[in-house]
Amino acid sequence: MHGFRLVPETAPQSGILLTWPHVHSAWADSLDSVAAVYLEIARAVVQHEKLRVVCYDHGHRGEVRQSCDRAGIPLDPIGFFLAQTNDTWIRDYGPLAVSDGTELRLLDFIFDGWGNKYPASLDNEVTQRLESAGAFGAAACRRFPLVLEGGSIDTDGRGSLLTTSNCLITHSRNPGYDKLALARLFAEEMGIQRVLWLDHGELEGDDTDAHIDMLARFCSPLTIAYAQCTDQGDSQYAGLKAMEQQLGAFRTLEGHRYQLLPLPLPAPVYSVTGERLPASYVNFLFINGAVLVPVYADPADGIALERLAGAFAGRRVIPINCLPLIQQYGSLHCATMQLPAGML
Repeated sequence: MHGFRLVPETAPQSGILLTWPHVHSAWADSLDSVAAVYLEIARAVVQHEKLRVVCYDHGHRGEVRQSCDRAGIPLDPIGFFLAQTNDTWIRDYGPLAVSDGTELRLLDFIFDGWGNKYPASLDNEVTQRLESAGAFGAAACRRFPLVLEGGSIDTDGRGSLLTTSNCLITHSRNPGYDKLALARLFAEEMGIQRVLWLDHGELEGDDTDAHIDMLARFCSPLTIAYAQCTDQGDSQYAGLKAMEQQLGAFRTLEGHRYQLLPLPLPAPVYSVTGERLPASYVNFLFINGAVLVPVYADPADGIALERLAGAFAGRRVIPINCLPLIQQYGSLHCATMQLPAGML
């Protein structure tokens, strides 16, 4: 698509997409605790922009509306849409937006449950159902025959894409594709001039095969925030140290070093069955005039919030308790998807 470029998450937004937890998802046994997180996300978002909420069915929509109303969250900025889903991680099955500066278009990639690890047939149809229901305004949406998740890529909006080879170069997603073939496709469909491949770093418990949104993110075209491990006894230390060194070797399109913003890791968080969970402060969410940051009731929360506040001088930094979310191996950014300005 000549002239179209992937819209960065830092760009002005129309709204945020959420798929609300329901009894048919992995949240069935912990609906109250995780719904409280979604209410706090909704409360923060509607202060700055619109919200689009995906509900499983009519009964679920009524329950979610009542929950928001009881929590004192204004309903006027919220649109409620119906679509059955396997799970709630809409970052990975929601649409990706491209723009030529005038027109917005949406790309609907194939979602296969992170390499066929989980059922995903319902999630894979959500974007088309939302488009049919008018959730994206007049923006055209095109189905694209590539397995891709929104949490696996990040862009500076100027032609650079940040991703991990551990996730994108897998036989369970797009067999036969290598870095060159994917880079060519990203150039054709998203206006990407070059791909920055991270070949190291993965958080324990991350079942996405090292999504970039848990590891490193563009704060601006010149700054990259990343998960830093300083404990040499941590099993993640070697991989994250190698990732840090690779980030230090990256250069901007103009040939300059990136400003690197290290974010600490919280103390290990474990599931009820004793598995380590991929808690990360890198999983933050941009909204208009603010950035929502996952926190985990850990002393490192304050350090992460302070460092991100310094990087986003023009935005409020709003902490969201994501301890319930991380129990299903994802966090704040994973649970949301932004819609660019001019769409709603």
